[in-house]
Amino acid sequence: MRKIISFMHISLDGFVAGMNGEMDWIKVDEEIFAHVGKRISEGDTALYGRVTYQMMENYWPTAADKPGATRHDIEHSKWYSKVHKIVLSRTMKEAGLPAGQAGLTNTKIISDNLSESINEIKQSRPPLGGSEDILLFGSPTATHSLIQLNLIDGYWLFVNPIILGQGIPLFAGIKDKIKLKLLTTRQFTSGVTELNYTVDRQ
Repeated sequence: MRKIISFMHISLDGFVAGMNGEMDWIKVDEEIFAHVGKRISEGDTALYGRVTYQMMENYWPTAADKPGATRHDIEHSKWYSKVHKIVLSRTMKEAGLPAGQAGLTNTKIISDNLSESINEIKQSRPPLGGSEDILLFGSPTATHSLIQLNLIDGYWLFVNPIILGQGIPLFAGIKDKIKLKLLTTRQFTSGVTELNYTVDRQ
């Protein structure tokens, strides 16, 4: 069965954004881009909430064509254009946006039956040689919903050396303990620490 992995930049006190969605405190550089890019490039499916998806759509489809595009811009833009995108959103369906409309190429919208729909995706086969991981990029609201339904199988966290004090938390509305197993850690020169966990369901 495929696994859904939450990929998130977080503060030391567990916030993923400021009170108004600010993310200017997140440290990213070529070292982190190269490390993250390797794992991302192995995947064929990406999962987003509506807000994060719309942010991605506003930038990545044309990022490689912009003057001064970095190697990361070019590589990630190419990957983004071919990856299968799944968006968790009630409002996109209500707006009547059919798949195939501009900006929705290779995109599936899930607006109801979340548990059933996600489990169906998790039971699908990855392409030959591809990763079983389905990365959930950012998307705190979608992440909260999936955590509460016990549908997230791992956490790939990049802990930034900052305490925000308040903001949008990664973990919210959790009623039962979630046991984790630490797989790997890595320290970057920027001070960011990678923590790679799998959910221990035993």
